[in-house]
Amino acid sequence: MALVGILTAIEVMKSAVYSNFSSMGVNSFQISSDVMKKKKHRGGFSTYVTEGKDITYDEARAFKQRFTFPARVGISVNGTSVATVHYASEKTNPNIRVIGVDEQYLPISDMKVDLGRDFSQYEVEGVSYVCIIGSSIAKKLFHNKPANAINQIISVGDVKYRVVGVTETKGGSMVMDPDNTVLVPLGTARSVYGGGQSYLISVRVNQVEAKEFATEEAEGLFRVVRKQPLKAADNFSIMQNDALASMLMDNIKYIRWSAVVIGIITLLGSVIGLMNIMLVSVSERTREIGVSKAMGARPSAIKRQFLSESVLISLMGGVIGVISGICVGNLLGIAFKTGFIVPWLWMMMGVTLCGIVGVISGIYPAIKASKMDPITALRYE
Repeated sequence: MALVGILTAIEVMKSAVYSNFSSMGVNSFQISSDVMKKKKHRGGFSTYVTEGKDITYDEARAFKQRFTFPARVGISVNGTSVATVHYASEKTNPNIRVIGVDEQYLPISDMKVDLGRDFSQYEVEGVSYVCIIGSSIAKKLFHNKPANAINQIISVGDVKYRVVGVTETKGGSMVMDPDNTVLVPLGTARSVYGGGQSYLISVRVNQVEAKEFATEEAEGLFRVVRKQPLKAADNFSIMQNDALASMLMDNIKYIRWSAVVIGIITLLGSVIGLMNIMLVSVSERTREIGVSKAMGARPSAIKRQFLSESVLISLMGGVIGVISGICVGNLLGIAFKTGFIVPWLWMMMGVTLCGIVGVISGIYPAIKASKMDPITALRYE
């Protein structure tokens, strides 16, 4: 149960990662200041260290103006991730994320405005205290009536905004929760939170087949924008969904190996426990063994009897453990909404290991039973 449960949970996590990154759009990529460098430590363990140079607003705007590839280009900046939103006597938890965005953010992020409207070009470039809120925020503040949020004045921290739109419900992911996010115009975010943050450039190409070429052109253009020398290493990174997923998978594999070690320790404990049970069984059935031998049973028959009992007990426990482990592991699937996952490989491996445990645990008690003297066994009380 421990082994299969943990490994099922890991499979659920993997499925959730791929599902979440796929929902972000397979034809988009981001240019960020974070350069993830992999460093290996003793024992083969790897960690990722973030390096790089912040992307300024002028650099992001210059790239957007000069990138002529057939694609959408958007600029965004993270204002805060710990905001509290107020309306009248209602307020949210202090875990609301505020993002400054331009007019391309929603199409690139595959988000839609369910109620109200998107920002206008004037609002994005100027300082307009308007916002678009996530559906969860609207339901919390307006008593499950998101439509009532339009044109209302809310407070995000100490700043008041007029709600012009409510995004459709998308559900949370491992990356972010758009339903608990407040979007404000890019110019407003720069005014409220300062212009010293690092900006994120998002690109969504029109054709998926052209994504690789767009990525190469974007990298070359941004090096020119940053005036980097020809042979200098990039001080920025182009993050794609599959690259992010691979990075997470690389870290998840260490969790898998840890689970295997836990499972092996658990199985070693079960070997000792099952062997003790079988030894007690041999002692309690001494007279039965004596009667069997007196009636002509061979030592090999006695050995097969106890060995088969040990294997059967182990397999029965293994099957129950596998079923329980799958059910426990899929509890995580309910949270991530990934559906029911059955790890067939680990299931078969778990049952096989239980059979091996049964043989190892039963071989010594079986040999001990087969070597008993029938006369001594018959006298045993």
